[in-house]
Order: sequence, then C-alpha cells, then structure tokens
Amino acid sequence: MRKFSKKGKVYAAAATLALVAASGGAAYAFWTNTGSGVGSGASGTNTTITVNQTGVVTGLEPGGPAQTLSGNFTNINTSPVFVADVTASIASVTKGGVAAVGCDATDFTLANATMTVGHEVASGTNVDSWHGATIAFNDKATNQDACKNVTVNFAYASH
Repeated sequence: MRKFSKKGKVYAAAATLALVAASGGAAYAFWTNTGSGVGSGASGTNTTITVNQTGVVTGLEPGGPAQTLSGNFTNINTSPVFVADVTASIASVTKGGVAAVGCDATDFTLANATMTVGHEVASGTNVDSWHGATIAFNDKATNQDACKNVTVNFAYASH
C-alpha cells in the first residue's frame, strides 16, 4: 500500500476543500431563486335548449274537453342544464298558414301554462319531459265557424 507524504496530504486536503467549495457554490446558486407567475381559468357558456311538444292536440271543439300539452327537451350542451319550468303560450291561430280571420287566442283557454320541471336536463335529443298545461276550445255560445280547421300554434319558454 502506498503512503502519502505530508505534502501529498496537503494537496489532497486542498483538492477536497476546493471540490467542496465548488459544489457548495453550485448548490447555493441552484437553491437561491426568485420567481413569479400568473394563471387563469375560464368558465364556458351554454346554448339554449329546445322545448319540444310531443303530445298531439287534435279535435278541439267548442265546450269539448281540455287536452294536455306535453313534451321533452333537446339539450345540445355537453353537460346537463337546470330547467326550473316551462311556460306555454298561444303564439297564433292560423288557417291555411295565415292568420285566421274571426278566430284568435280568445277562443281558447290555456290553463296551467307554467309547468314546473325543477331539475337538471341531461344532454341529448328528446330527453326528459314536461307536461301539465291544458288547452280547451271556449264555447262562446255564438257562431264559431271561423275556428273550424284552424291550427293553434304554441310558443314554449324554459327558465
């Protein structure tokens, strides 16, 4: 085994000390740091859903029974949308595609027009359901021939 001289020991100690000092300097530079940053996140928006009428209303006649309006939704959003209620209204009364003459919304009674849904409607076409409003043909005790073969057009709004 080789023995180091006193001079060799001094060189080895100096080299070790230099190595330790050099690594300590590198470590000091690595650990000493400052910085800053920013970030953000954004919410999306949704597209309005479509309220579809699926219940068929036919054969309305003066004094006849009320018929129930019902339907479902088309939600093209990628997530569910909360629907509090659906409100029905009579948009127009037409005959042959044009406004009926002598017959209008006053010839009909729309009852329970606001129907509670109260939950999230899933994404998709023809999903979930609503119902409850009714439409009836009023018997005005006068000639209502102007209302023969008319179409009662409804408008629906969801909230």
